[in-house]
Amino acid sequence: MANKIGFMHPAFAALMKGAAGSFEAVSRGDYESDAAMAAAHPDLRALVVMGGGKMGAAEIDTFPYLGLIACFGVGYDGLDVAHANAKGITCTNCPNTNNEDVADHAVGIFIALLRDIVRGHARVVGPDWSQGERGRLGPSLWQLKAGIVGMGAIGQSIAKRLPAFGIPVSWWGPNAKPDLPYPRATSVLQLAKDNDVLFMAGRADENSRGIISTEVIEAVGPRGYIVNISRGFTVDEDALIAALKAGRLAGAALDVFWEEPTPAARWADVPNVVLTPHVGGGGRGAIEKQAKLVMENLSLFFAGQPLKTPIAA
Repeated sequence: MANKIGFMHPAFAALMKGAAGSFEAVSRGDYESDAAMAAAHPDLRALVVMGGGKMGAAEIDTFPYLGLIACFGVGYDGLDVAHANAKGITCTNCPNTNNEDVADHAVGIFIALLRDIVRGHARVVGPDWSQGERGRLGPSLWQLKAGIVGMGAIGQSIAKRLPAFGIPVSWWGPNAKPDLPYPRATSVLQLAKDNDVLFMAGRADENSRGIISTEVIEAVGPRGYIVNISRGFTVDEDALIAALKAGRLAGAALDVFWEEPTPAARWADVPNVVLTPHVGGGGRGAIEKQAKLVMENLSLFFAGQPLKTPIAA
């Protein structure tokens, strides 16, 4: 059987080109559906997918000879790993490849929010800048305390950056980590009550769905801020928008959303937000690391060798 790989997202064009020298690369974009792709290439042995894209039991079953599903990215919440494993299909992801880039982005969009940088730029290049106009006046960074939800690789990378701005850090996560130099709160709610800004950096799985609830948002309060660079489903987006409109939350910086792309109209009249299109992990270095790791796992799979980053169901 051929060493044939299906690339399931348009963003994989460069990866496909690199793979073509060693493997037969097939693009999902050339077909109307997964079924059409599988019918044209029933001998596909591996798929490369986006971890947040849907690859459930039905999609997996469409491809009868799969042995590997390689996620390009750290999160794999869209992939039914248990079903794949039950069928003898190994799944891989790219852990610890983009945490520094995501942390940079998290801190960057928070500073942009706090210092009103986006609207400041618009005033300079538009007709609305008058002498002495300074825009919205927020607190100084050194006046704030930060709570981080989730202290994996991304949470720890955020935590390393914040003290440079004079911001003390505490955190909450489901598992104690006694080696960390930051105090751990007793709950997400307590973390929200004790801090001025809440960074959502928890693992993108069902345990974190809706963890930033209405109660947590209200605890952050009218002088507080929320930053989400995990997954959109971790935050009650309706409650967040309602709190922002009512002034019960000072501001929010989001790189992820319930629905992606998020409808522009949903945010048109929401005050004090900075929004980016799920690009937090998109630094060139991170993309290069992930591409290299995906290719290593593919090569090992077709060589019959143990894979570098298998996901346990």
